[in-house]
Amino acid sequence: MRSQLRLFHLLIAATVFQGCMVGPDYKRPDSSIPTEFAIVNNATATQNEIAAHISSTWWELYQDPVLNDLVAKALENNTDIKMAVARVEEADAYLQEVGAALFPTIDLQSNATRSRISEVSVIPVFEGLDPVRQIYGISLGTAFELDFWGKVRRAKEAAYAQALATHYARDTVYLSLSGLVATNYLLLRSLDAQLSVSRNILGNLEESLGITKRRLEGGFTSGLDVYQAETARSNKVAQITELTRQRAISEHQLAVLTGALDLKLEEGDIKTLPIPPTPPAGLPSSLLESRPDVRQAEEQIIAATANIGVAKAALFPSITLTSRFGRESITLGNLIKSAADIWTAGIHLNLPIFDAGRLLARLDQASAQQKQALASYESSIRAAFREVNDALVTVRQSSEQEAALQASEESSRKALQIAENRYKSGFSGYLEVLVSQRAHNDAALAVIQSRQNRLVATVDLFKALGGGWEAE
Repeated sequence: MRSQLRLFHLLIAATVFQGCMVGPDYKRPDSSIPTEFAIVNNATATQNEIAAHISSTWWELYQDPVLNDLVAKALENNTDIKMAVARVEEADAYLQEVGAALFPTIDLQSNATRSRISEVSVIPVFEGLDPVRQIYGISLGTAFELDFWGKVRRAKEAAYAQALATHYARDTVYLSLSGLVATNYLLLRSLDAQLSVSRNILGNLEESLGITKRRLEGGFTSGLDVYQAETARSNKVAQITELTRQRAISEHQLAVLTGALDLKLEEGDIKTLPIPPTPPAGLPSSLLESRPDVRQAEEQIIAATANIGVAKAALFPSITLTSRFGRESITLGNLIKSAADIWTAGIHLNLPIFDAGRLLARLDQASAQQKQALASYESSIRAAFREVNDALVTVRQSSEQEAALQASEESSRKALQIAENRYKSGFSGYLEVLVSQRAHNDAALAVIQSRQNRLVATVDLFKALGGGWEAE
């Protein structure tokens, strides 16, 4: 009994003291990107300003309750989100499985067997003995591999990093999904505004068609003006039909993203949505650490680095402690007697001597995978830096473009009024009116599309900056 206690104490000590850990420890790679992003204005950013401009619920800055509701539904019902959450649960369960290897396993076994031996076999049965035998037994055993080289701890380190990576992957899906919902919603509202403008223009074209018909009846013009007016009206009807089709498709896309397949949205106007504030100048590039995809890439490096330790530890001897204690008897009643005690204890050493280079090849594979993860991380950092700079430039330039297009729309509207008055007074032909109408139509739609592009650029900027994401 004392031997079992000593072995049990040895197992506890082995659990506490696990020896050294082979393999490299993780060190964050040096980043070669600039310390700041592109300049937006002449202000200097402070941490409070950055926190105020980059909200974790950035879509609320558009002050649209419909958009808020759509994003909430998407984050709750989208199938990509459900798959990402399931992957997180799987990774967490695997982490628990790997961590359990740091502790001994204990199992309870019991048996009751009845058998008969041959009376005429090479093993003689003594006269008077029953050839039928029965054995009862019960035992408690344990086995534990000493993690002297840190193989299990490195495996747990890798599993922990992979679990974090799945968490960050889920957050990346959250960010991408909210951005996709916002972009599609802005497209829908842009199409609503284009439809509204096109219907107003169609009304003006129908009015112009009526004027040309009356002028034809009065002999003041030829049928050419009427045909040109009818052509312009038909083209506008076709354009409205196409815009209606695009709106329906955009609405269907939102229905799929939110999981509400019967989604129906009333028409709105993109011009009523406010422009969110632009992050100030001097944004530090360290904000890239707020992107979950960058953090995911870094955790994959950590996991790959730990796997090198796992592969390297396999080159060293493995030591396993085993123990089993119990009782065994041919009668059930004797199991309670100390004479029925049985026990075994042992230590096993396994040292790989020759495996034709298999273990070394696994170490090379782990090293190559770590290099791949490092390259992927560097690529993610550079891509993120480019996306932020592109978004900053697009926000700034789209604002200037919208101002120019608004001036163009105002000029084209005045030109159309003059052309219509000249035509009604007989000083010009209808072709001049058509040219002015087409220019005003294009300018009005361009203003709406530029507002859409400007708002979408702010969505891209929020996504590029991580959307105010914070690691749990």
